[in-house]
Amino acid sequence: MYRSVCLLLLAGVVAMLVYPGVPARSGDSFSKDNITVRQGGSAVLRCSVDSKVSRVAWLNRTTILFAGEEKWSLDPRVILLDTVHTEYSIKIENVDLHDEGPYVCSILSDKLPKSTKVHLIVQVPARIVNISTDIAVNEGSNVSLMCLAAGRPDPSIIWKHRPSTGVPTSRFITEGEYVEITAITKEQSGVYECISTNYVSAPDVRILRVTVNYPPVISRARNTLTGVGQKGMLQCEASAVPLADFEWYKEDKKLLNGLHGVKIENKGKQSMLTFFNVSEEDYGNYTCVAMNALGITNASVILYGPGMHDLDINSAISHLPTRLSLFMILLTLHFLTF
Repeated sequence: MYRSVCLLLLAGVVAMLVYPGVPARSGDSFSKDNITVRQGGSAVLRCSVDSKVSRVAWLNRTTILFAGEEKWSLDPRVILLDTVHTEYSIKIENVDLHDEGPYVCSILSDKLPKSTKVHLIVQVPARIVNISTDIAVNEGSNVSLMCLAAGRPDPSIIWKHRPSTGVPTSRFITEGEYVEITAITKEQSGVYECISTNYVSAPDVRILRVTVNYPPVISRARNTLTGVGQKGMLQCEASAVPLADFEWYKEDKKLLNGLHGVKIENKGKQSMLTFFNVSEEDYGNYTCVAMNALGITNASVILYGPGMHDLDINSAISHLPTRLSLFMILLTLHFLTF
């Protein structure tokens, strides 16, 4: 009965100290301290006492957690630490956001109330909660990328870009939740990294891929010198997204794989026209045509023998057959229509 009355009196004294708007009386001491802990960690709230203390308690706002050695809180995460006589401390395990706020150590010493206030700050590591999905667009389009993150304190976001050209390092491009790209080019395709951090833990990193579609661009088509009776090969290389389809022509005639002693082999960006046994009739100008859904282009290459002069080769390159040129125009118009 006596202990219950004492505890009720203690609770009343504590309430007077905690409730806002109630002034501290003469002889009261009131100090503040901040404790910062990461979500999921443990927080130790310490309170110094001496031999003159007759009553002591820990409160969270207006809820009594411990009164002396008696636990009032039903939360199993809150425990009273077995410390020296000059310290009255509690530990909160697996700290979460709802644990944040003021804690008061209330002391009754020499019939005068004293208190120490501790403000618990809970930090949450930065975490990306939403990011744009991988996208594919045509060259010249406008692109908007988004990356949203949460955490306490509020996280910052930066963006990096790693091109599709095989460059191993990423380059900083901007900071903030959004990236706006106007008239995107094929050089801007690749991997985009969203990096979010608030320095509570390691940054959270997510990536997305941007694919830029563009029409074929022939990057290599070289003339080839091959003697009669030898194996010869013409090569044509074109960059394009999606990959280009290839066709080969001699003058105005389309070449078919496996006919007339030639083989056509397409591998990724390359197309190879192979002659297994070169004859005089095989010499001349050949046209490599590269096409995809966005456009079409062509390049002229020459298979020539040891007896041909540079002047003859240059003349053959500069004079494409009229019928093939007309065919290319019609084919280009066909692609542009659809």
